[in-house]
Amino acid sequence: MKITKDTLISETLKINPKAAEILMGFGMSCLGCPSSQMETLEQAAEVHGLDLNELLEALNK
Repeated sequence: MKITKDTLISETLKINPKAAEILMGFGMSCLGCPSSQMETLEQAAEVHGLDLNELLEALNK
């Protein structure tokens, strides 16, 4: 399954076993935050000032 900008963070963690490590490497250390469970990768990238395409590329490797 491909991870897209509309994929929820909670779904991303289920799809890619290394997602937590990758997201934390991008500075997203609030993975346990309740709001992150309903947040899309696009929303999270915007909040954290990240390049969405770079993030998606890393998550889909």
